[in-house]
Amino acid sequence: MALIPFATSERSTVGIEWELALVDSDSGDLRQVAQTVLDAVQPEGLEQHPHIRQELLLNTVEVVSGVCKTVGQAGADLQRAIDEIREVTDPLRVELMCAGTHPFANWTHQKVTDKERYATLIDRTQWWGRQMLIYGVHVHVGIEDRDKVLPISRAMLAYYGHLQALSASSPFWGGKETGYASNRALMFQQLPTAGLPFQFEQWSQLEGYVDDMLHTGVIDVFDEIRWDLRPSPKFGTLEVRVCDGIPTMAELMSVSALTHCLVEHFSSELDAGRELPTIPPWFAQENKWRSARYGMDAILILDKNGHEDLITTDLHRLLERLEPVAERLGCVDELGGIHDIIAGGASYQRQRRVAALNGGELDAVVGSLVEEMRAGRPVLTPS
Repeated sequence: MALIPFATSERSTVGIEWELALVDSDSGDLRQVAQTVLDAVQPEGLEQHPHIRQELLLNTVEVVSGVCKTVGQAGADLQRAIDEIREVTDPLRVELMCAGTHPFANWTHQKVTDKERYATLIDRTQWWGRQMLIYGVHVHVGIEDRDKVLPISRAMLAYYGHLQALSASSPFWGGKETGYASNRALMFQQLPTAGLPFQFEQWSQLEGYVDDMLHTGVIDVFDEIRWDLRPSPKFGTLEVRVCDGIPTMAELMSVSALTHCLVEHFSSELDAGRELPTIPPWFAQENKWRSARYGMDAILILDKNGHEDLITTDLHRLLERLEPVAERLGCVDELGGIHDIIAGGASYQRQRRVAALNGGELDAVVGSLVEEMRAGRPVLTPS
């Protein structure tokens, strides 16, 4: 059996990965200039920039933070990287934008980065792989003890719908209204090994799964497991990959703070010998669909007994419970921003509002997303 060592990591350190679209300043359509950006920011003597990375498509760059104590520190890393990118993109008349999907871009026009692992992915996944014109946010949280990783991951599934709804930002696809708050969530799970994780009880079960996947050629390396929640053995973290692309720094900090606080809260509960919440796979699957379909209006299944409530009602309870955790983690203000998302609307709601105000013209939606990225906060609230 393939043994999977779990790296030593300081408890509740945090790192954030943010995928950004490169769009034309005039048309709002995607621009295939990622390699130009990466070449321009390439530090001398290094293989890659420490905070600016390549992605699957040439219309995308990813900014990544270092290993940080607080989400605020991680955000500062990301902002410095964005400022550096803009020194290259501004003269090219290219803007940065983030959402789960581009509202109107055509997936057939997008070019894949010239790298063997991406070519292999597209060769295997074909039509679905070519359609992965999507953007997401990944939050890593350090876990000091490997035995905690799977219990915390299972507990996080009880709050999957909360994170997905708060970040939902992909109501449009290929110029059409999908009727979903997060079309990205349901598209991404079409890839092999993507979607909800298996709820393993023991680390040896994960090792057995990976061994089977390697033996049968489903994956070549661990990172090809693309679950929405997955252990990251090389970093010693739990990687939370639930969220759609988040358009503003303020919202990114808030959703990241909620993620950070949840993991630390569950870690503390384990230390105290208390049982963590769990939810059966069939409820987890239903919650994923409900939050993707209805977003902030979703009624979620809250526990293994099938109790339900409106997501906004449960979020207010959750935020009150996590206040002491936020104090410990230095993210009280950032976590408080979740109240602003509840009051002002998630991105998918703002995008629909902009479309309605502009006769359904989706270039106006792109314009609003570009403006929000520049402002670092939402600029329009739904009526």
